[in-house]
Amino acid sequence: MRSYGQYCGLARSLEVVGDRWNLLIVRQLLIAPARYRDLIDGLPGIATNLLADRLRDLEGSGVVERRLAGAGSVVEYALTPWGAELRQPIESLIRWSTPLMVRGPDSDSFRPEWLALAVPALLDARVKVRLSATVGLEIGGRLFELRATRSGFEVGPHDGRDLDATVRADPAYVLGLAAGALTLSDASTLGLVEIDGDESVVRTVFAA
Repeated sequence: MRSYGQYCGLARSLEVVGDRWNLLIVRQLLIAPARYRDLIDGLPGIATNLLADRLRDLEGSGVVERRLAGAGSVVEYALTPWGAELRQPIESLIRWSTPLMVRGPDSDSFRPEWLALAVPALLDARVKVRLSATVGLEIGGRLFELRATRSGFEVGPHDGRDLDATVRADPAYVLGLAAGALTLSDASTLGLVEIDGDESVVRTVFAA
């Protein structure tokens, strides 16, 4: 770990998480603890030896820890309580990135599970939840559920519960709705989204 040699909170933070891939590793572990192979799959483009180096550095800095998964001997990586405090600055960066995301993924890799962090970060910043609702998000043939409660928003795999509505759309349009950069009326008129179920619930959840 290289030092900037500056007694500054930002400089010292960047010494820990500023190297290439570090914050994306944290992103994956904010979604869920993961085995080494899961991290390779969730970080397209990273070399296996580089991932090992980055995990070692993050573990040595107290951001990441290893633990045994379940009753077996499989090792998984998880954030320490201090590492989990990176959720707030990472969510702030996701919100800041909105102008960079409007053009869509182009040829970039995309994993639907990344929406589990991005959509709540965008919605929590601008929508006050007034009802409990569960909206399905069907993206790339995979079904997730967006849960809205009085305490905020959460996205995860569909667990079989009844859905108030289901939204089918490309990830860029889901992010646009969550950020408030795209209205549901415009998206529907342009054929960018399809909705099954109670559209009024979708409008309320996305404040669209």
